[in-house]
Amino acid sequence: MANHWWFSNNINENKPMKLLHSSFFLLFIAVTVVKAQMKLDWTNKVGAKQYPSKTTVWYVNDNGATNDGSTLNTNAIQQTIDKCSAKGGGIVSFKSGKYLTGSIFLKENVCLNIGEGVELMGSQNIKDYPEINTRVAGIEMKWPAALINIIGQTNAAVAGKGLVNAQGKPFWDIYRKMRAEYDPKGLRWIVDYDAKRPRTLLVSNSTDIIIKNITLQQAGFWTVQLLYSRQVTVDGITIRNNVDGHGPSTDGIDIDSSSWILVQNCDIDCNDDDFCLKAGRDWDGLRVNRPTEYVVIRKCISRAGAGLLTCGSETSGGIRHVLATDLISNGTNNGLNLKSAITRGGTVEDIHFTNITMTGVGTAFQFTLNWNPSYSYSKLPEGYDMNTLPEHWKKMLHRVEPAEKGIPHFKDIFISNVKVTGAKKAINAIGLKESAMQNFHFENVDISAATAGNVKFAQGWEWKNSAIKALDNTQIDFNGDASGQR
Repeated sequence: MANHWWFSNNINENKPMKLLHSSFFLLFIAVTVVKAQMKLDWTNKVGAKQYPSKTTVWYVNDNGATNDGSTLNTNAIQQTIDKCSAKGGGIVSFKSGKYLTGSIFLKENVCLNIGEGVELMGSQNIKDYPEINTRVAGIEMKWPAALINIIGQTNAAVAGKGLVNAQGKPFWDIYRKMRAEYDPKGLRWIVDYDAKRPRTLLVSNSTDIIIKNITLQQAGFWTVQLLYSRQVTVDGITIRNNVDGHGPSTDGIDIDSSSWILVQNCDIDCNDDDFCLKAGRDWDGLRVNRPTEYVVIRKCISRAGAGLLTCGSETSGGIRHVLATDLISNGTNNGLNLKSAITRGGTVEDIHFTNITMTGVGTAFQFTLNWNPSYSYSKLPEGYDMNTLPEHWKKMLHRVEPAEKGIPHFKDIFISNVKVTGAKKAINAIGLKESAMQNFHFENVDISAATAGNVKFAQGWEWKNSAIKALDNTQIDFNGDASGQR
């Protein structure tokens, strides 16, 4: 705006310079538009670039798999995958029926086809999920393998119109029992790591991976995690984790220190974050220092869950260059949810949240740099010997030094063309005195909510052609901290 004002005044004051100034101003506008377009010129480069090409079908039934829903088929399914990959790849498929299995590991050039009429059932015995080196909730540690694993592979796929039923309810019950024991001891911060529960589908350290059309339900823990991977497409999957109860920590799709990711046409109903971007936690996340970047999420629906789009709380490696567009949220707790903590570090930046419709959400815009202290901050109660603690406890307790390295930053957030009806609160945005939320841009945002909400520690915020209609007639409370609000 300063440039625009300057050019206008000088054009009027100096007629001989009018043509020069006018041309320069038009050039300035053109350059600005080009720069804005260049910000998103990476979006056509996301997603898998290849798909397993061989069409030879390998049936798990030919290697002894039984479709009765009670016989454990882990070995038969794995043998089929291994043979298929050894012969150059193809399609591993199932005849109609129900197949009980523990962890299986997909190989390169193989498409695991879970077709219509097929239900892949997760074992409810944790021993059927061997522990592997992985990362969970921002910490690298030993953890049970997922039900379906794609680890260190190139060019693999999981597809089909069948059902992956993780049968996670026993793992929910174990977690809730441990919470009841841990919380009174001041151990809320570690219980999620001690209560080991299998994920449903893990893509780790892999490239050119496609997950397409399948339905997944009752995840024991996170449903789909894309970890340390690149060029991955998740297209047209349905997640239903609130079948037969509401499972804790049953995130929908977690994109974790990964890049060039495309998620589209997905429908998620879960009991935690629906579409979530992560990049490591605290000291261990800062050590790894791998960002999540170049991510497109489009044409998706979230239903129950903690956030339509969540960035964090694991932000240590940074989260940047994200386009979330043409999304619908029905009854989700939060719309755009940016969260971190003062030991996380990292920067969340260049996030584009556009063409969004929200109905009946809790808070349309939820931004906090000091999220959930009882979970976010690790403190060892008296009576414990550091020398005898498990390794992942030590990682969680490792202090971030200097402390300033743990301060996270949110900046350059672009929110446009958003329609919200029936929200409980329009906005709840609390930065830090030492880390104001910088350069948030709201354009064509129309919110109807019970109350307006509040903003604190924010700088360079812009609101254009936007309105918040609160049923209680409140306006946004800036807590006396205007700090560049417009």
